[in-house]
Amino acid sequence: MKTVGHGFFQDPRIKEAKKLLRAAVEEHQKKITGLRPAHPELKEDYLALLKKFGDLRGGALFYQYLGSGIGNGALVELADGSVKYDFITGIGVHYMGHSNPDVIEAQIDGAISNTVMNGHLQQNTDSARLVELLSQQACKNGAAIKNVFLTTSGAMANENAIKMMFQKRAPASRLFAFEKCFAGRTLGMAWLTDKAAYREGLPKTIDVDYIPFYCESDHQGSINLAVNAMKKAIARFPKSHAGFVMELIQGENGSWVGNTEYFEALIKVCKDHDISVFADEVQSWGRTHELFAFQHFKLDKHIDVASIGKNSQVCATFFSDDHKPRPGLVSQTFTGASTQIAASLYITKQIVEGGYLGADGKIEKLHQRFKGNLEKIAQKHPQKIKGPWGIGAMVAMTLFNGDAVKTKQFTYKLFDNGVLSFMAGASPARVRFLMPVLKVTLEDIDKVCEIIEKTLHEME
Repeated sequence: MKTVGHGFFQDPRIKEAKKLLRAAVEEHQKKITGLRPAHPELKEDYLALLKKFGDLRGGALFYQYLGSGIGNGALVELADGSVKYDFITGIGVHYMGHSNPDVIEAQIDGAISNTVMNGHLQQNTDSARLVELLSQQACKNGAAIKNVFLTTSGAMANENAIKMMFQKRAPASRLFAFEKCFAGRTLGMAWLTDKAAYREGLPKTIDVDYIPFYCESDHQGSINLAVNAMKKAIARFPKSHAGFVMELIQGENGSWVGNTEYFEALIKVCKDHDISVFADEVQSWGRTHELFAFQHFKLDKHIDVASIGKNSQVCATFFSDDHKPRPGLVSQTFTGASTQIAASLYITKQIVEGGYLGADGKIEKLHQRFKGNLEKIAQKHPQKIKGPWGIGAMVAMTLFNGDAVKTKQFTYKLFDNGVLSFMAGASPARVRFLMPVLKVTLEDIDKVCEIIEKTLHEME
């Protein structure tokens, strides 16, 4: 016995419609083959629309960027007719590249399903399949976080994780986090994020003790410093810490990479004091040799709670059985749009099955190409650019010894020259890139690096 829904999605007219839409997308994508300046006839209306949009949203956009609605992999067309390389992907969201025909085809099934949104009370079978896939992948190396709660944003995934830890460890009321971490912009996450400007004027919600992040140039010293800082805070506030929010690769701070031995030392302190270990993977998911960064660092057996977001399209909180929330603690009217869930299923399967992971996978090959090009540029311009260069699909560089003003000027000039990047971190300021992994090519990376070097030349 098959449902009406099964017959609906197998209807040959729908299959034909998908073929026609795909053909249309691919035909128009062929017109987007490289960088292109704005069309003079479109510029005036484009700037007027940007100004109006900025006025209505309460502030101008960081870049003068409004998309036309189509792109071709790493290339995207703006509404002024210009074409640029997108190497920041909406701060890591457009992992699949622009106008990816396979993702569009997956989304069609979501778009024609009976509801726009899936939520706490009603979800379709795609949600069940996605949760099963994510759970299997999270636990494949021995992690015990088989439970998965879908949600609408990375900040909410983190909020849910923190509520679970507080409930589990009640009456503990404090958290550990790394210095210069970023967790989101909700009221709770603004107080967890180590940046005062993001919580200016907000009432205090969470007490956080910040631990120095790993320093590659002082391996053992940074381990000792962090462990001692944890022990000192625990002695000052005994039995008060519910969890440690571990951003294993610091994204907002400029793609700084942690270390297994360092994390294990801190986790031992957590386990000795009944403190939950939370891996914040909103940015790092799908960007290292493994699907999860905690798998990359071989921390599977230690993780109590984890979160993902950005390139997963639908965000999620993972948790062990002993961190299951009691009824009412986590719930949302919306857990994700039907199109998001369909896209997430496709993207996750593609990362896992498409040759992207592992030491010889596409992600590492992309990183080595980008890193190698940047190192060549650094050899020619040692006073302007230096590493470290990040990890996997998270690439970053320090310019002008981390000068924030010059770094910001560089990102704007690079945008004008045809490449989207983003400024990150402070002391030093950094420029970071988040590649559209499913569609970016080695040739795209080479061209982007040529533009990076050209832009450095222009900043004499």
